[in-house]
Amino acid sequence: MDVYKDEQDYFNFLKRLRLTLDLDQNSQRAPLQTLRIQPLPVDSFSIVCYCLMPNHFHFVIRQNKNISISLLINKICSSYSKYFNKKYDHVGHLFQDQFKAVLVENDDYLLWLSAYIHQNPKVAKISDLNNYRWSSYCDYANLDSLDKGICDKGIILDRFNNTGDYISFVEDGYEAMKQHKNIDKYHLILD
Repeated sequence: MDVYKDEQDYFNFLKRLRLTLDLDQNSQRAPLQTLRIQPLPVDSFSIVCYCLMPNHFHFVIRQNKNISISLLINKICSSYSKYFNKKYDHVGHLFQDQFKAVLVENDDYLLWLSAYIHQNPKVAKISDLNNYRWSSYCDYANLDSLDKGICDKGIILDRFNNTGDYISFVEDGYEAMKQHKNIDKYHLILD
């Protein structure tokens, strides 16, 4: 089931993320006056990258304090579900099952994961990466981005010589994944 049916839904989900992480002090968009989201303590988490797809989302999140990532996801999803249910006269759960979390224990997997997440719209044949508005890729690639400042890009980009090298890594990774070669569960090996 699609959990984002129009642009406003994507905006509202990201707005809830920003408010929960207390990132909205300098937002240029008008605040949603009816939201009563209690932010988590400042710098509890860093969003490394994300991609919102029509029926699911992906995040790489760094936990900076002893606060469970489950709390962050629960706050965002609960608030967004209330918004969605009211807007679409929907009853019941919006998100199925518990979210899946995987511990990232090395840089290779972190980089592969960021490329995988950023490639989602292209792999799903929804959009090319440079035009997909609901991903952190445009911010990483220094393109026109709706949500600059939501991600701590240095966590990824500091591992590359420049932004162009990261863009090439993502693109090369897409080609390798598309051809199903040189990939194992946790690593992307580029020839």
